Amino acid sequence: MRALLFACISVFIPLVASAQPRPEWVPLFNGKDLSGWTNINTSPDTWMVKDGMLMTTGKPIGVMCSDRMYENFVLHIEWMHHEPGGNSGVFIWSAANPSPEGRLPDGLEVQMLELDWPKLHVRDGVTPTDDYVHGELFGVGGVQIIPDNPRGPRSKSIEKRALGRENWNVYDLVAVDGVAKLSVNGKYVNGIRNSSRRKGYLCMEAEGAAIQWRNAFVMELPPGVTTPDMIAPERKQP
Repeated sequence: MRALLFACISVFIPLVASAQPRPEWVPLFNGKDLSGWTNINTSPDTWMVKDGMLMTTGKPIGVMCSDRMYENFVLHIEWMHHEPGGNSGVFIWSAANPSPEGRLPDGLEVQMLELDWPKLHVRDGVTPTDDYVHGELFGVGGVQIIPDNPRGPRSKSIEKRALGRENWNVYDLVAVDGVAKLSVNGKYVNGIRNSSRRKGYLCMEAEGAAIQWRNAFVMELPPGVTTPDMIAPERKQP
């Protein structure tokens, strides 16, 4: 997998002087506590670290966000649902400022749904398509994108690669200059481009179901050209 990532990254990383530091993997969580993250609108017991892994009860609905912003980066993260139809995800390039009503922030959402989600969410006699289960990418809260694989305004995975509950799934996301490409379990199957937001916070999502994450690493890449309107407003730290 690391070889796959470096091959992809080489397409995006510009030539830099040897004096500049080489991008390196940095863990998003220290495996002990939630240092470096802020609980935005959930309960104190919504998030926990156990056996070096991040876990959430999923309740109440809301997010916690990174204490710092990210612009161009590669994200490696592994996730596992425990409930039928579980719902969660990661927001990137977010302002991390959800409304009291919606409880979820703006940004680009990287969807993490359990395989039974479609059949458990039939609405008006219509069952959502299976491609909605995994790896869907879409702008939220006014963030505009152009989908590589349109399903309405969203971008769907072109191949079904997600595994069901009690199985680990691996996401590798390359996010550079408003372009995002997602690998699901070892193959790139989705992407977006021309995101109106290109720098912001990372947000982990609690949306009603227990889920856990492990091996969460980020590799920051050289910054691009961003105008002020492409950067999320800076949050005031508590």
